[in-house]
Amino acid sequence: MKIAVMGAGALGCYFGGRLAAAGGDVSFIARGAHLEALQRDGLRVESPLGDFHLPDVRASDDPGAFGPVDLVLFLVKLYDTEAAAQAMMPMLGPETSVFSFQNGVNSSQRIGAIAGPERVVNGIALIPADVRSPGVISHNGPFARLVFGEKDGHESPRCKAFESALHEAGVDAAIVDDIQVKIWEKFIMLSALSAMTALTRLPIGKILEDAACAQLFRAAIDETSAVGRVICPDLTADASARALEFANRLPPGGRASMLDDLERGKRLELDDLSGEVVRLGAAHGVPTPTHKFVAQALSPFSRGAPL
Repeated sequence: MKIAVMGAGALGCYFGGRLAAAGGDVSFIARGAHLEALQRDGLRVESPLGDFHLPDVRASDDPGAFGPVDLVLFLVKLYDTEAAAQAMMPMLGPETSVFSFQNGVNSSQRIGAIAGPERVVNGIALIPADVRSPGVISHNGPFARLVFGEKDGHESPRCKAFESALHEAGVDAAIVDDIQVKIWEKFIMLSALSAMTALTRLPIGKILEDAACAQLFRAAIDETSAVGRVICPDLTADASARALEFANRLPPGGRASMLDDLERGKRLELDDLSGEVVRLGAAHGVPTPTHKFVAQALSPFSRGAPL
């Protein structure tokens, strides 16, 4: 299986790196200093599940350099979705599939509008990871899991083939028949975690220790859950409780990548997380005051550090 990673940041390099370390045919689409480091020094991953170094990786900022592939692992930031989908077109052959593991709840529709909806497989990535320095990925948690599935719930040959490749590479992966529910379950947790860690500049442990912050965090969870239950009827009534339980199991230093981006003066996924909760809530008559406040408070930083 010939695989290209579109958006070779922390998650793309971790999972793509695991596949390449197991002998897979993997190419990485990256840019800037990170790309230069990959081309010069290779890829290094530091992980409690096992460190590894790939001294020679195929990496470029030109998707056309690698020709048609069997599978695109799509992991760009949400605000780059349309541009990346257009850029990846030279990598698509007649049978190429695009497995999207982005945040948010509408990325597959956005990719499908450009590349064709039949190509896209929905998925979620569950992993705490960061680009510690160009070419070096830091995985700093006990889990690194990919979950994916077809929209209609059947186990397709392409899903089975990708799951097999991931298992051979030692990656925890599973095909599910309710991927839209899984996407919403992650969105409930991620939208609240991103909102609160970025707003307070604190990790989850400190947020949960403070009664006022914990209350705000629970309100953010409840708002996204209420929106989700209107849009995704199969989402269970205990979605909020399970999201909060998951948060309590996170390492005290756990934080969303949006806080990392905020501290580095980078663009934020704010519009596609809290902003999306607000838009969907308004469209379906669900109040979302907490996410509206977060979207407004962080608005000056949404496109990078204010001048």
